[in-house]
Amino acid sequence: MAEPDIAEDRIVTETGMDARIAHIVAPVAEALGYRLVRVKYSGMNGGTLQIMAERPDGSMTVEDCERLSRDLSPVLDVEDPIDTAYHLEVSSPGIDRPLVRRSDFERWKGHEARIELAHPLNGRKRFKGILADVEGDMLRLDLVDAKPGVEPNVALPLAGIDDARLVLTDALIRETLRQEKKKAKQHDHAAAERAGSPENHNGS
Repeated sequence: MAEPDIAEDRIVTETGMDARIAHIVAPVAEALGYRLVRVKYSGMNGGTLQIMAERPDGSMTVEDCERLSRDLSPVLDVEDPIDTAYHLEVSSPGIDRPLVRRSDFERWKGHEARIELAHPLNGRKRFKGILADVEGDMLRLDLVDAKPGVEPNVALPLAGIDDARLVLTDALIRETLRQEKKKAKQHDHAAAERAGSPENHNGS
């Protein structure tokens, strides 16, 4: 699958104050080369604003988090969307990550996820299963808890998803480690190419 577009719209978005904060945060993140994953404000522990972000390839280092935090702080100070003191926390989505874009569901095909719809489908809002495919505007899910005689594959409307995240499994951990190893090799290769380019050598 091609690397997702940095400006790809999210399917799963926030409401209320979190939505207003996301509107402020998203363009700052994109200008730095990151994609906003989720915004969540909690009044607990003196107030915490959690910003999840990532690069289009899914990576997000500690240095990336620090860089985004430095650029977000002055913008949030000016916009002042929260009228009380709070702690800003910028992080990667993690292994059992939220799924918020169409490309997320495509990228993690074959892995287990929990899906919650905004409105019931056939009397049910919560689903747990293997991400099977994305067809048009529908997500196909192979249920892991299907009862005998019940169709194990369901089609869920992408626009109706209220919350979705991967389930932490051994297979997911192995795949995440494989992808991280691949990204590290690509980074090392790119660094080696830059070190060997003519502009990095002085003529004698």
